[in-house]
Amino acid sequence: MNFLRTPDECFANLPDYPFSPHYVMVDDTEGGELRMHYLDEGAADAPVVLMLHGEPSWSYLYRKMIPIVTAAGYRVIAPDLIGFGRSDKPTLRSDYTYQRHLDWVRSLLLQLKLSNITLVCQDWGGLLGLRLVAEHENLFARVVAANTMLPTGDFHPGEAFLKWQEYSQTTPVFNIGKIVAGGCATEIAPEVVAAYNAPFPDERYKEGARQFPALVPVTPDDPATLANRAAWLVLYQFNKPFLCAFSDKDKITSAAAPILQKLIPGCNGQPHTTIENGGHFLQEDQGETLAAVVVDFMQATPR
Repeated sequence: MNFLRTPDECFANLPDYPFSPHYVMVDDTEGGELRMHYLDEGAADAPVVLMLHGEPSWSYLYRKMIPIVTAAGYRVIAPDLIGFGRSDKPTLRSDYTYQRHLDWVRSLLLQLKLSNITLVCQDWGGLLGLRLVAEHENLFARVVAANTMLPTGDFHPGEAFLKWQEYSQTTPVFNIGKIVAGGCATEIAPEVVAAYNAPFPDERYKEGARQFPALVPVTPDDPATLANRAAWLVLYQFNKPFLCAFSDKDKITSAAAPILQKLIPGCNGQPHTTIENGGHFLQEDQGETLAAVVVDFMQATPR
């Protein structure tokens, strides 16, 4: 599998991102390996909070949350999905599949020997994270879902998502920083927009970001439909603490929160919340607030 690796200098002096890089090698399923980047902050023996980003962001999205969560006594693991951030970027759209993304994140969890995990997931972080919760329930202690869902393709995804999907496949220039800024409810500074663009020096580096919207199951015959349905059979019985912390200004995922709360038993009795003045990328808009929600939830549900 051919891939690009973003030069380290692209990540120099990013605002509010003082974290040291860490790497694991994951199987590319074609006889080679890819380098996957992750942040590892906090005490090595502390309870683990796994923060999974989505499309088209990277671990920079969690920079406001990480210091608050580690200060509360937790360890944060925040990977860059393959194709994003400091992780390697395969050069063909066909290199990116739902199953490969799952297997790459799964490999990270197993290599790091993580357990008793609190999952914090947003956007594609939920499409991957909730599948992993269902397939490795023993590794997870609780879940915080923010602006995400686990779709099966059995229901209409909504016009807002379909418009986004079409845009992602047709626009000649995929301006990632501008896309993130457009998905925020607050204005973000030019240097922050530049930081979201940093992993993608030119269009060749964006094949994974372009492919992600096309991988969301939107029809019942999608390649991921059967596996996602099987995951839901586990989630229907998932009794561990499950908190929804969606934002108030996200048109794409807002309908998902009540569905999760209705279908997943672990949601019962939890202090579900709506993060005010937050767009799709609520970690950027209201990262400190979401971090406090995570900490309070973990402290209220010790394991």
